[in-house]
Amino acid sequence: MPLLKDLPVDQRPREKLLARGAGALADGELLALLLRTGPAGDGVFELAQRVLAACGGVAGLLAATPATLVGIKGLGPAKQAELLAVMELARRALAAPLRAAPVFDSPDKVKDYVALRLAGREQEVFAVLFLDSQHRLISMEDMFQGTLSQTSVYPREVARRALALNAGAVILAHNHPSGVAEPSRADEFLTQTLRQSLQLLEVRVLDHLVVGRGQVVSMAERGLV
Repeated sequence: MPLLKDLPVDQRPREKLLARGAGALADGELLALLLRTGPAGDGVFELAQRVLAACGGVAGLLAATPATLVGIKGLGPAKQAELLAVMELARRALAAPLRAAPVFDSPDKVKDYVALRLAGREQEVFAVLFLDSQHRLISMEDMFQGTLSQTSVYPREVARRALALNAGAVILAHNHPSGVAEPSRADEFLTQTLRQSLQLLEVRVLDHLVVGRGQVVSMAERGLV
C-alpha cells in the first residue's frame, strides 16, 4: 500500500471525506483517518488493516475491548485510548434516544445498539436491557459469558438485577459468534424460562434479540416470546 504522503491530494482520506462525504471512504480509509500515522517504517493504511484484521472487521472493532487492541503491532496506548473513546461515543449516541423515549418508538435503534454492543464478540455473551415502567432504557448489562445454555444463565441473577434497578421490563439479547443470527431451540427454552421467572416479579420480557454477523433477529417478531 502507498504511504499517505505519496497519494494524490484528492485521494487522501481527509480530503476525500471533505469533498465527497464519509460514505465515499472504505473501512480502512476511515480508520486510517482516525489513526493519522503509522509506526516507524510502516504506513497508516497498513496499521488500519492490521487493526481491522485483528478485530474481525468493523463490527468486531466496535465491540473491541482494551485486551483486543493491546497486542496489535504499532497501536500504542494513545491510539488505543482514542479508538476506545470513539467507540464509546458511538454506543452512547445510540443509547441516548432509547433513554428518552419508549424503546418501541425506535425498534431499529434498539437492534443497532445491541449489535454495536455484541456483534463481533468472540465469546457468546448474554446481556439484558433493563427498562423502566415506561419502557425507556435504564441500562444494558452483560450478565453471562461463555458457552451459554439454559443451565448457565441464572434467572435469579437477572431477577436480582431487575429489582435493584426497579425495572418494569427487560429485553434479552445474546450473540452467536458463528455469525448466524438464528434462534435455537435452547434460545426458545431459555426465553420462556426467564419470562416465567420474571413474571412473578411483574417484570415483562418484551423481546429476545439474537445478534449475528450483519443481522439481528427479534424473537418477538417471530412469535417466540
